[in-house]
Amino acid sequence: MHTPLTFAEILSALSHALDITEGQPRGHAVRTAYLALRIGKELQLPDTDMCDLYIASLLKDAGCSSNAVRVYKVFAADDLLTKRSVKLVNWSNPLESLRFALEHMMPGANIFQKIAHALKETRGSVGVMDEVTQARCTRGAMIARYIGFTEQVAKAIEYLDEHWDGKGSPYKLKREQIPLYARVLCMCQTMEVFAATFGVDAAYEMLHQRRGKWFDPELVRVAESFRDDRAFWALHAEMLHNPDMAPPMPDLTRQVLPSDIDRVCEAFAMIVDAKSSFTAEHSRRVAHYAVQLAEALGWDAERVNFIYRTGLLHDIGKLGVSNAILEKPGKLTDDEFAAVRAHPRYTFEILRRIRSFAQLAEVAGAHHERLDGRGYWQGRTAEQLTLEMRILAVADVFDALSAERPYRPALPLEQVFEIMERDSGTALDGELVQLLKSLHAGVAHAQAA
Repeated sequence: MHTPLTFAEILSALSHALDITEGQPRGHAVRTAYLALRIGKELQLPDTDMCDLYIASLLKDAGCSSNAVRVYKVFAADDLLTKRSVKLVNWSNPLESLRFALEHMMPGANIFQKIAHALKETRGSVGVMDEVTQARCTRGAMIARYIGFTEQVAKAIEYLDEHWDGKGSPYKLKREQIPLYARVLCMCQTMEVFAATFGVDAAYEMLHQRRGKWFDPELVRVAESFRDDRAFWALHAEMLHNPDMAPPMPDLTRQVLPSDIDRVCEAFAMIVDAKSSFTAEHSRRVAHYAVQLAEALGWDAERVNFIYRTGLLHDIGKLGVSNAILEKPGKLTDDEFAAVRAHPRYTFEILRRIRSFAQLAEVAGAHHERLDGRGYWQGRTAEQLTLEMRILAVADVFDALSAERPYRPALPLEQVFEIMERDSGTALDGELVQLLKSLHAGVAHAQAA
């Protein structure tokens, strides 16, 4: 019997994209949810509240891409590595925060260069942590509200980095001013990072050190109650080594409707496009151009909706590419280009975890394939490229050429189609290029005039 798709399944799969954006091993958000539900069970929370806690755990980093550019510019370093490392330090301690900044800012530079860069980027303000945290948390809460989750879920995400002693970020809330589920998530995500990196004993030592500072003392006491539960922590270790494993957690979320799936896809398109200052609205535009082509070909509503969702999610794997590469104005090195070429594979691996997304994962993961077999990541040939794949490739190239990029301004449509016509038959489907050209003929003529 076919089991209906639920929010739990779709969000747990897509949360892997948020993990890599935060520099965390895949499955971090799911493992955080595993810890949070154990806390909720010990607190005897009702099912409706457990559901909200579960969803908030999976979406806690939904705003993480919105501060990626700022983190990259402030540190002049790989934002993924910086974000991963900051999770392991007590950044609310001024001395430890300063030490972290000096160690991770501008790798290879001397201390004078680092200080000069810091002053330039922060203008001497000490509120950079609050700035980047607020960008992430408010954006994440907005995403949760956009999908349609409760205000309790949104608030848990918005106040995720507030600390019990009032020295957290960005609002400096303290004690019970911080919503309970935000307190639970703050503790559980930090526990998960330490347990995954250093082991369970190190995670509990961290809890002891930050009790009454970062964390609600009562929640630390609850966490201590299952410290010796070997089966619980053995399963956490198994999930860490096998991130594709679905943990035996109760599915508290309802079956998703087609409109729910559309909103989730639209929300994750926002997350992807916020990653770089040069990709704003890219996913939505690609989806729009793909739909234009599909409708011009006379596709039915279901098939058009499929290509719409595929366009929205085609670049989700780009969340795993450092902004040091995405924002680079010059030519990429071989290693940097290899990192970029990996993103369609990341897209495929993330989306294939959703049962009903198998075909969508195949199409989305093929958006950089070429007719001549020289594309990436699989090197598919023309015979292996479906019409959906060809449409997505044409829509993606069209937007890439007609939008501004780090290394050049947006190109006029006449030049865009000249380039695409040169690539017709080798990289792109020539008939689809001509169809798209006809659909945009009026705009191209106006530009030329």
